[in-house]
Amino acid sequence: MCIRDRLYAAGLALMANVTAPWLFVLTAGVLIGAGLSGVTFSVVSGVLGRRFPPEKRSMALGISAAAGSFGQFALLPATQWLLSTVGWHGALLTLAAAGLLIVPLAAAMVERRETHAHAFAQSAGQAIGEAFAHRGYVLLTLGFFVCGFQVVFVGVHLPAYLADRGFPAHVAVVALALVGLFNIVGTYTTGWLGGRVPKKYILSCIYFGRTVVFALFFWLPLSELTVYAFAVALGLLWLSTVPPTNAMVAQIFGVRYLAMLSGFTFLSHQVGSFLGAWLGGKLFDATGSYDVVWYLAMGLGIVAGLLNLPIDERAIKRPALQAT
Repeated sequence: MCIRDRLYAAGLALMANVTAPWLFVLTAGVLIGAGLSGVTFSVVSGVLGRRFPPEKRSMALGISAAAGSFGQFALLPATQWLLSTVGWHGALLTLAAAGLLIVPLAAAMVERRETHAHAFAQSAGQAIGEAFAHRGYVLLTLGFFVCGFQVVFVGVHLPAYLADRGFPAHVAVVALALVGLFNIVGTYTTGWLGGRVPKKYILSCIYFGRTVVFALFFWLPLSELTVYAFAVALGLLWLSTVPPTNAMVAQIFGVRYLAMLSGFTFLSHQVGSFLGAWLGGKLFDATGSYDVVWYLAMGLGIVAGLLNLPIDERAIKRPALQAT
């Protein structure tokens, strides 16, 4: 993880000095993208999943996701302040320095190698094959694709959508900060619920709920009040999918390869994220509005809600356990 942290910080620092488009792609896209891959929910969930018993695992994942949400909430106004005081160059360098703080913090997550006499003898390749042969895992992964599409479409294009409707820039900043703030509540709540309610129902409710929130926001008359109400409602549903998704993977397959299997679901999420950002801009350029993308986000929410309903959350029954 420490190498990825340094890549992330280096990407931010070098981005402050780009002089050509290809350098921007290299720093913001390649370096920061590679760095972020080492600090994603799948990596953190893999560590936490092995440190907490099943009855407390979902709650622990909810708390870690809520901490990430607080970072989003706090960083938006902080970054805005940096931009207004030291400019974008100074802001990027400051954020790069702050990113290096992750390195010593990551050291606390280093796990000791232990042998478990009760562990099931299974290679990483066998674990991947087992997961993708499991209908529920495939459905869960497809649903997580929709999550990525929806949150990144809103996160990237909401400021432009509001500006296109005549709102000043601060409305979008406040709205995204509210999303981050109420995401803390949402992720903590779904983490708590994950230990008490079938996780597939939590996920279905989140996806159906997003569809309702998108529809109301799109069809009701826009005002600052409705924008902020939308941000609060969406914040409660923003990354609240993460704790039940990762907890379900651990529940079905165990925790030995949790980080790897959660990584595949997160890969699906990131493919959806790319399409949410890219397709949002592409369709806006083609049609002159975001209407098509809003309808697409609503439709995908319904599909994702339906995909999660038939998932079998029961742990896989394996042959007699043997030493690894």
